[in-house]
Amino acid sequence: MKNVALPIRFGIAASGSLIAYFLILSLVDLHTNVFYSLFNGVITGFAIYEAIKYFRIQENENFTYATGFKAGLVTGFIATLIFTIFFAIYSTEIDPEFLEHLSSQWFSNFEGFEAIVFFTVAIMGFATSLVLTLSFMQLFKSSQNTAAK
Repeated sequence: MKNVALPIRFGIAASGSLIAYFLILSLVDLHTNVFYSLFNGVITGFAIYEAIKYFRIQENENFTYATGFKAGLVTGFIATLIFTIFFAIYSTEIDPEFLEHLSSQWFSNFEGFEAIVFFTVAIMGFATSLVLTLSFMQLFKSSQNTAAK
């Protein structure tokens, strides 16, 4: 449990930041423009990077590629799950016209659009988490290319 506490905390912090960013966009009525969701990758990426960095400091000699990879994935997946749940609640309970407005900009048919949007939000978050974790682990892995003398 100790090994996943730090990534869970970073995942919760990342989801809070994602939710705050979405709510700020909704205040200025930009939350229906999907291009602003590209910044979600920056928010998630920063959280994953920091989680791996602090996990490496915490683990010191016990840090391996696998443990760092797990820390990054847990961080990103926790952030994605919490944000997807918030997004589903927001779009069905808080602002029921949100999905209809979003679909009118991108699709002509609203039938079954809710499930597609929730699935897309989750898959985008999981894919972003995986790619960013793989990228950041290239920075944090220890080199095995030392010359033996």
